[in-house]
Amino acid sequence: MRKRLSFFALLLAFAMIVAACSSDSDDTTTTTTTTEPTADTSVLDLAIEAGQFSTLIAAIDAADLGETLEGEGPFTVLAPTDAAFEAAFEALGITPEELLADTETLTAILLYHVLGEAADSQAVAALDGSSVPTLNPQTIDINVVDGQVKINEATDVSADLAADNGIVHVIDGVLLPPDIAEALGVAMAEEDMEEETTTTTEATTTTTEAMDPTIAEIVAEAAAGDPAEFTVLLAALETAGLVDALNGEGPFTVFAPTDEAFAALLEELGVTAEELLANPDLANILLYHVVSGKFLAADVIEIAPADVPTLYEENTVAIAVVDGSVVINDVATVITPDVMASNGVIHVIDAVLGPAS
Repeated sequence: MRKRLSFFALLLAFAMIVAACSSDSDDTTTTTTTTEPTADTSVLDLAIEAGQFSTLIAAIDAADLGETLEGEGPFTVLAPTDAAFEAAFEALGITPEELLADTETLTAILLYHVLGEAADSQAVAALDGSSVPTLNPQTIDINVVDGQVKINEATDVSADLAADNGIVHVIDGVLLPPDIAEALGVAMAEEDMEEETTTTTEATTTTTEAMDPTIAEIVAEAAAGDPAEFTVLLAALETAGLVDALNGEGPFTVFAPTDEAFAALLEELGVTAEELLANPDLANILLYHVVSGKFLAADVIEIAPADVPTLYEENTVAIAVVDGSVVINDVATVITPDVMASNGVIHVIDAVLGPAS
């Protein structure tokens, strides 16, 4: 009585034959080859070295399906190549070890590659447009596209490898049962969403930090720029000890006089910059330029005309809109609005504001 060759051994034998053919020629061609399987041990050893189905063999071992595929059958086995498994692992974001460890899922996937009857290439082609039950027992979809047999999304790349208990078709993709594909799809979607949210949050934080420094940092950067601006304002903030305050959480709205505005004030008062910085009311003068809260130009225009309290003992500034421009206390005009900061906003003005008291 002739000894039956199991699918397990057939896969190994086919791997050896593919490897041998590859060693004979560097050209890649598609041929139809009829092979006689053999159970010779040395052949199996060579097949293992070839490694064409090493992942499938490991999966069959892990799922303890060797005896099943050595049974009477008949079976049709749709056998994914190692390259197919590698692509599946990458697409699913899992490692071979993770799949092999989940024997329940692994068994379901492997049985989804087995039909309970022997179907050669002609029989499979005749099933074009059909849904065929597997041993899973969920169905696979078979379609013939441009002369090629497609099984779900995989292609039958080598058909009719005959064994005593059935037939093997080599395919270039791993088939996932619909329920497992759905479960993995949901898990992947949730993971992708979490990663995307994390990435977006990190990117937003980084962008915000990069684009929106604090009010004090903006003043310092401008003072160090070329051309320099806010040099007197920075010196005043440092002298009054208000830098930390404007690095604080806020939010604040700051009406920031230019260096030219301070120069005009010094000329008007007949004092030097050093004398201004020595003024005991310096901190109050600066706080009179700060409003609690973040008010963009549109917000300022919307509330005008209005008297808005400042951080200087609730002394107010009078805001009005004149010829489309925002004017403060009838003396200072906003010349650059909405300089955004992480802790508020700066409106650059062309005059220094003086508290009434």
